Amino acid sequence: MSGPSPTGPPALRQPATAARLGALLGICIVVCFATGLFSHWLQHPPTWFAEPRSPVWLYQLTQGLHIASGVAAIPLVLLKLAAVYPKLFERPVIGSLPRLLERAATFALVAAMLFQLFTGLLNIAQWYAWKFFFPAAHYATAFVVLGAASIHLAIKLPIVLTAFRRGSRESYAPGVSRRTVLTAGLAAAGLAVVAVGSQSVPGLHRLGVLAPRSGAGPQRMPVNRTAAAAGVTEHVRSPDFRLVLDGPRRVELTLADLQALPQRTVHLPIACVEGWTQYALWTGVRIADLAALAGLDGADLRFASMELGLYAQSTMAAAKVRDETSLLALRLNGEELDLDHGYPCRVIAAARPGVHQTKWVSRIEAA
Repeated sequence: MSGPSPTGPPALRQPATAARLGALLGICIVVCFATGLFSHWLQHPPTWFAEPRSPVWLYQLTQGLHIASGVAAIPLVLLKLAAVYPKLFERPVIGSLPRLLERAATFALVAAMLFQLFTGLLNIAQWYAWKFFFPAAHYATAFVVLGAASIHLAIKLPIVLTAFRRGSRESYAPGVSRRTVLTAGLAAAGLAVVAVGSQSVPGLHRLGVLAPRSGAGPQRMPVNRTAAAAGVTEHVRSPDFRLVLDGPRRVELTLADLQALPQRTVHLPIACVEGWTQYALWTGVRIADLAALAGLDGADLRFASMELGLYAQSTMAAAKVRDETSLLALRLNGEELDLDHGYPCRVIAAARPGVHQTKWVSRIEAA
């Protein structure tokens, strides 16, 4: 059987190639949007949102998929732009109302996607070269991407369907084939997922060569924010440390008091918004037991850290407080908590973003 005749544009510029790249990119957008929405609700829960208690690896899965789909989209969107960029400069610039709408949606889609991917990649590296609040901006722009993509698809759907039907019969100029273009795109996306996204899979961390915190830290656990960076080094080592339980009964506990309470050990992950996950053995006091000491049974709790700043406190719903695996941890992997892991005590609970596993806890009260 003879191959395509040596006529027409290169395979990269064929409508069938652009349609297939768009489909792959669309899958990434949907997965990234859905998992990002869930992550945002976990970190900034609406009043109607019930924080899940299980499985323990839920946030590891959803945030791992979020990061993986985001980094996979980077080579795909670059290849898609390479396939369609001549269309972006076609005349007339405005033309009819449908054309104006299509071009506006395309511009919004391209700008919003590049913003999301660029800032998301820098967030993984914790390099914030901007003044805006990243979670809020990323959350809002995600809806711009979804809306612009929906309008773009609605306008282009007849062309896309035609391109899929006729793709196998299209002819193109000699050179790289469409299969080679798509294979290269998938290979680049897969390489990006391995180089960055493997940090969410314990045991594959060494493959995450572009993941800043996929390696080992103190006590075989990565660290996002050190005690020095949080400005708590002097305070946490003070012999005057007291954990204040502020409820109907005000209780103050020294570290020795906490160590004397019944201890429990659980195997739970720390899963962070940047995508990395690490499992460990955590030993400490059940948060439900501490709540009972202060007469806070059945209450939502707030945990305050010695650290100052945006994430110096977190809240926990009463249902999660009662969970047997929700601890105020004192030990990590059989050793006293390292200073950078929250010494003298920190929150650890299942299916919870790392940013809410508050370190250097000094106060527990009703939320």
